[in-house]
Amino acid sequence: MSSRIVVTGIASRLGRLVARHLHRLGEGEVVGIDRRPVAHLPKDVVHLAADIRSRKARDVFRHDVKALIHIALYHQARTAEQRSFNVMGTARLLDYCERYGVEKVIVLSSAEVYGPRPDNHQFLKEDAPLMGAVGFSALQELVTADMQATSYFWQARHSQTDAVVLRPVHILGGLHNPPSNFLRLRHPPVPIGFDPMIQVVHELDVVQAVMRALGEGVHGVFNIAGPGELPLSVLLGELGKRPIRVPYGALKAGVSLLHKVGLSRFSSPEIEHLRFVGMVDSARAARVLGYRSRYNLRETVRAVVDYDEL
Repeated sequence: MSSRIVVTGIASRLGRLVARHLHRLGEGEVVGIDRRPVAHLPKDVVHLAADIRSRKARDVFRHDVKALIHIALYHQARTAEQRSFNVMGTARLLDYCERYGVEKVIVLSSAEVYGPRPDNHQFLKEDAPLMGAVGFSALQELVTADMQATSYFWQARHSQTDAVVLRPVHILGGLHNPPSNFLRLRHPPVPIGFDPMIQVVHELDVVQAVMRALGEGVHGVFNIAGPGELPLSVLLGELGKRPIRVPYGALKAGVSLLHKVGLSRFSSPEIEHLRFVGMVDSARAARVLGYRSRYNLRETVRAVVDYDEL
């Protein structure tokens, strides 16, 4: 029986959280692939400092790999290198898995692939069109990587491989991702006249979903939502934030300028999340994975300030 589990992006906070949970479960050797340095891993978790597109990464799959957990995706690819990393990196990993008979493939995508839109259904199911890159080119390669993984799932249905694509909503916690960073701002800017419903999920609930996706026979695409939804104004109020309300046009122009000169990580298309809904239906994850959020809304929202350092 194969015993090795490969985790890409192990230097990220989510990667390290997943590695720690796998270590506690004791299901086999954990090998993390990440070209970045990483500290504070359990002593029996192996870190391979390599690019996922490299021969060194490929060679890992030659020896008793039972599962791949692919976390190393840029959710907003802004350079040619990042775009290549998402698309070519995912393609090569899937090729390694097919070539060497990996039994389980889990790709951590994002519900952002659906996109916030004024014409969205209230809750989007897994078969909804992936419109996230429309007007937001930085998401194009994430959408492409998601489609690669989904295509791999359909091709693998009749083989011995179980392929899973997870699409979590806005992840909150100790991560330095746009949702968590936005909620840490002292006075977050919001467009006047908009108060969309927002879905958030605790970082440890995402880890829980990954662990459940490792189950034997589990395959398919799953939306991963948190404990519910709430208006943006209530979310900010829970953290005691006093937002700055700005006309949409002025906010978009200001964010675009700050991003262009390197003074902000936020880009103007991200403002659409502050205007329109992009909520998902996670009933399939509850039914098939047995996934349910373990953290309530207050705990999830406060995870951006109440988290343990790794």
